Amino acid sequence: MESHLNTKFLAKKRVLITGISGMVGSHLADFLFKNTKAIIFGMIRCRSPLENLEYLIPEINKNNKRINLVYGDLNDSISLDRVIKTIKPAYIFHLAAQSFPQISFYEPISTLNTNILGTARLLESIKKYAPNSVIHVCSSSEVFGKVPKENIPIDENCSFHPASPYAISKVGTDLLAKFYYEAYGLKVFTTRMFTHTGPRRGDVFAESTFAKQIALIENKMIEPIINVGNLDSLRTIADVRDAVRAYIMLVSKNNNAGQIYNIGGNYSCKIGDILKFLVSKSSMKKLIKIKIDKKRLRPIDADLQIPNTKKFQNHYNWKPDIEFEKTMSDLLEYWRDKIRNNKSIYLKR
Repeated sequence: MESHLNTKFLAKKRVLITGISGMVGSHLADFLFKNTKAIIFGMIRCRSPLENLEYLIPEINKNNKRINLVYGDLNDSISLDRVIKTIKPAYIFHLAAQSFPQISFYEPISTLNTNILGTARLLESIKKYAPNSVIHVCSSSEVFGKVPKENIPIDENCSFHPASPYAISKVGTDLLAKFYYEAYGLKVFTTRMFTHTGPRRGDVFAESTFAKQIALIENKMIEPIINVGNLDSLRTIADVRDAVRAYIMLVSKNNNAGQIYNIGGNYSCKIGDILKFLVSKSSMKKLIKIKIDKKRLRPIDADLQIPNTKKFQNHYNWKPDIEFEKTMSDLLEYWRDKIRNNKSIYLKR
């Protein structure tokens, strides 16, 4: 698919990635650095962990300025004004968020503040200091929440029924993006990305905590028991590396500004099927037992996350390249490598 992705439009352009230290942001930075001539700026907070940027740190430390880190916080409008006014980016990928649905049940107010008001603060700064920039606002498939079976697969016109404070916050993000396009003419694109995973996935997500626990078991750091939540939820899985290529392709057509797109993979399965696959790849598979942990169950679950991605595919001739098996195998290897090199891994997520 990379052969179909023309990145010349990014040459020498300033690109800002909010949330560059997250899974998606770091993979986006990797791709932009390796495959384009864009000048990359990544927004971080002073306490942001930088381990996902490990391979880029030597380049960040150089003086060639191809990739730069800048301090900013969605909860601090002054810092956002400074970032946007100083950089004046041509392209902005807004990925920063409190992005963990499970955590949002414990921290609903901070989730709503960061994701809704933080997005409003950012868009206000863009409106003042970089109104001609092209902006990708990352919403989420979680906005659809509890979807009736008759509405599967989910298209862009499906009604919202958010099933977590995180999902509610993304509804706000989604609507703000549309408002700033319609009211102020900002060149905003909105994506509702369905489940996407791979190396660097946070351990608060089901498939990643499965892989982490398997790696801990293989290193004899915990008993051969995998704690799980709801294994019956249905998901369509995409690879994060396919997701970032879709995001870059998204902003390549300025005349599509204002559009909202569902993006996702083409492999659907139950969470339990993901678990079975990961366990099958372990040398400890005959000893591993599965245990339901009530703390991992959500009060409400978005249990039918199957996308209709025809709109995006038709507009951009995009389709996912990376197979489910490679995505999950790479995720497991990521955790194996991480645990081999760091014996102080915290289990309970």
